[in-house]
Amino acid sequence: MTGGPNTQLNPGGSDADPWHEGEREVHRRLGLEDAIDPIGRRNIRRFMPDQHRLFFAQLPFAFLGALDRAGNPWATVLCGRPGFLASPDPRFLCVDAYPPDGDPTAEGLFVGARVALLGIELPTRRRNRMNGVIVDLDISAFTVMVEQSFGNCPQYIQRRHYGAALPPCFPSPEPLGLADDWAHDLLRRADTAFVASSTPPRGSESGAGVDVSHRGGMPGFIRIAEDGVLEIPDYRGNRYFNTLGNLLAYPRAGLAVPDFATGDLLQLTGSAEIAWEPPHTAGLPDAERFWWLKPARMSRLRDAFPVRLGSPEFSPVLLSPSNAGP
Repeated sequence: MTGGPNTQLNPGGSDADPWHEGEREVHRRLGLEDAIDPIGRRNIRRFMPDQHRLFFAQLPFAFLGALDRAGNPWATVLCGRPGFLASPDPRFLCVDAYPPDGDPTAEGLFVGARVALLGIELPTRRRNRMNGVIVDLDISAFTVMVEQSFGNCPQYIQRRHYGAALPPCFPSPEPLGLADDWAHDLLRRADTAFVASSTPPRGSESGAGVDVSHRGGMPGFIRIAEDGVLEIPDYRGNRYFNTLGNLLAYPRAGLAVPDFATGDLLQLTGSAEIAWEPPHTAGLPDAERFWWLKPARMSRLRDAFPVRLGSPEFSPVLLSPSNAGP
């Protein structure tokens, strides 16, 4: 890896318009435009604050979102010894890792591609997001120039302590059929997922690009309809509506679901639709709305994580009786 661009840029302020038209439309629809705009301009930065730079540098894994050659969003996990993510300058994040051959996310890594990175630390329930554009790349690493950097609250993150580090391995992607038993069993018992979404490819509007975000709930919060469509609740969050704004502008999504029992990762992509006024909220009364994901392709990434991941300590937000699950 070349170490990324050497240009030292002044991070400047963070008062530029961070929203694209899909996000602005969601804000208008929900009557939040005037309230959320100044918050986003203040909190969504075009550089990484030192706290975020140090946070990424201590992680053993992070989640990556990118588009494949057909424009489908995918999410995957990137792993390495702490320090494999490094920010030599507030405007850049160097990633000393790469998806394995056969991981569809790898198709979206090239100079000029927009990508997203989510750093999450399960033992502390901390998470920070960074979206940007690849400015340098070789066969095993790449550098992203920051376009958006912001933190998220710990709501819906299940605390998990890391066990022993595992011996180095090479994750192996395995394409799956849409009716795969392991995939459906994992979806039904999942309490954690990561969603990749995007604006239309090659968008140049302010705020445009790829995003990857965390989703959490009690086991069963992801529902599978008889036709295989997934129903995913949308709980109250930071009110930025980055994911829903992307789905409104470009109705496709990718989902990555960890199998904490085995260390494998389910990856899928498909078409998405927002249910603004869902027909029911039975079992999930705190869900404000739902969105549907119709899978088109699925893959299993075996041995995806570098550490053993323990049993969950559920988020306090989820332990109220109203969120007991179905």
